[in-house]
Order: sequence, then C-alpha cells, then structure tokens
Amino acid sequence: MAVFTPVSDDQARAFVAAYPAVGEFRSLHAIAEGVENTNFRLETSAGRFVLTLFEGRTDAASLPFCLGFTDHLGQAGFPAARPLRDRDGEWIGVLNGRPAAIVEWLPGAWLRTPSSEDQAAAGAMLARLHLAGASFEGRRVNPVGRAAWRALADRCAKGLQGRPRGEDLSILIGVEAALARIGDPFTDDLPTGAIHADYFPDNVLFEDGAVSGVIDFYFGCTGPLAYDLAIALSAWAFDGEGRPIAGAAEAFRRAYETVRPLTRAEALALPGLGEAAAVRFTLTRLHDRIFHDPTKLVTPKDPQAFFRRVDWWRVAEAA
Repeated sequence: MAVFTPVSDDQARAFVAAYPAVGEFRSLHAIAEGVENTNFRLETSAGRFVLTLFEGRTDAASLPFCLGFTDHLGQAGFPAARPLRDRDGEWIGVLNGRPAAIVEWLPGAWLRTPSSEDQAAAGAMLARLHLAGASFEGRRVNPVGRAAWRALADRCAKGLQGRPRGEDLSILIGVEAALARIGDPFTDDLPTGAIHADYFPDNVLFEDGAVSGVIDFYFGCTGPLAYDLAIALSAWAFDGEGRPIAGAAEAFRRAYETVRPLTRAEALALPGLGEAAAVRFTLTRLHDRIFHDPTKLVTPKDPQAFFRRVDWWRVAEAA
C-alpha cells in the first residue's frame, strides 16, 4: 500500500473545510496503488474525490505545471481529473507537512490484462492527450531526464558498494552499457510538447470497454511526444515479467497513429527512445529497491522485469 504520510480524519476534515466545492468531510480511505505519493479516496457530502499528498520525489515547484496541465486537458474535453480550488483560488495546500491537492474522482478501473482492443483504445487516447496538450503553455524540464539517469546510476553504485555481487549489480552494469550506447536520444527534430511521461496501464481507467480517465500526471513535463509514446509502449506491450505481449505494441502504435501520425524523424527515433525509456524506469526501480525503507507501506517494483525491455528495443532498432 502506498501510504507514506498518514492522515487522520480530523486532519482531513480541517483540510477539506478550505475547499467550498468539496462539501463536508465524510470519510477517508487509503488507495493501495502508486509508489510515489500518498493517495486517499475522499468521501464528502458533494461526492467522491482524490486527496493526494506529494512526497519527496515530486517537487512542489512543479505542481502548478502538473495540475495546470490536467486542468487544461479537462477544459478541452479530455478525461483528466481536474484539480479543485480552495477558497483563496489555490490548487495546492499543506496537509501534515506535505503539499496536498484535491482532484476529481474519475470513474472506471485500470486493466491488468488489456486486450488488443484495449491497447488500441489506450494508444488513441495518448494521441488525443498530445493533441489536446499542444495549446498548453506551461513548461517543465523532465525531472527524470538524462541528468537524472546519470545521478541515479551513480547513487545506485554507491548503495551497492560493499555488497556481494548479485542481480542488482548485474542490472546496473547492463544499465551503464545502455547509457553509453544511448547517448542523447532527444534530438532537435522531434516534435515536443506537454507529455504525461508515466502513461502506464495503472494510470489509464476503463469503463464499459472504453477509456474513462487518465490519472497521475505528476511526472508530466515538456518533452518529445515520441518519447511519451516510447514510455507507453514499454509499459503496455509487455507482461509483468518483461516479456513482450504478441501484437500489443502494434495495436497500441497503430491506433496512436490513426489520431496523430508520427513524423519520419519520430519513427526513426522511436526504438532509441524506447531503450531510453526502459533504462529510465529500470533505474528508478533499481534505486527504490536498493534504498527501500521497510517501514514504508509500499513494495518496490522489480527492475529486472523492466530492464528486459532494453533488448527488445535494440532488436527493433536493428530491424
């Protein structure tokens, strides 16, 4: 369960009182999914909402971009959860020492075994996100970009010093080789804009066979649109062990391109961007496992499962 900062009913009641549109506090329930922030299902007299406390990896200075992006998308008719404003017109408050926000609750649930039709629906929705986000004027440097990859790899190396050689060290050696091979995949000829940067199945909700919502924009940033697609393909086209799902990547990408066709430069860069995406998520998962705090109610994800994607993308690039 991803609860890093506990919140009592009395604390929640006092926080909610500053948000007129939210209504009166009824109850608070921890949400198990997620590994970055603390999330609760908030029940009030006005309905159901999400209460999020932003933890260490989410820079408070970035929240106006993230919440502004979702608000912009919501206004454009895209199914993103819009943030609620307090009586002073602010999206962001402070709860239990953490920046906090209340956002809309979206219907539906994420799919653990999406079909080819679901893959296609998710791909088309990502393209819609990119088109709707094109007019968003906010800018944010990718918080987990190339500089962060190097810093994470160095920190992982320090964390493994003195430990016996094992899987984590083997993964790090492979990551170092991939970093040297990738170089800078973000070339100037790639169309850029506001991207989700974490478009995983657990951030895409379905209801009655259709996408009903896209959530968790807190890694959102300004970057190449094709990199966002590469992240999504790395997430959707593989099973939990990192094995490719037959036809998934093709279904997802084909549907994406029916809404927003890739440029030639994007198509050529996609495999390299995919390898970069695989390395990025391998590094954050490896770091979280090496430095896992057993007192926190969250289980680190397996970095090896994500590192297996690197080889798939290398084969795609060679082809």
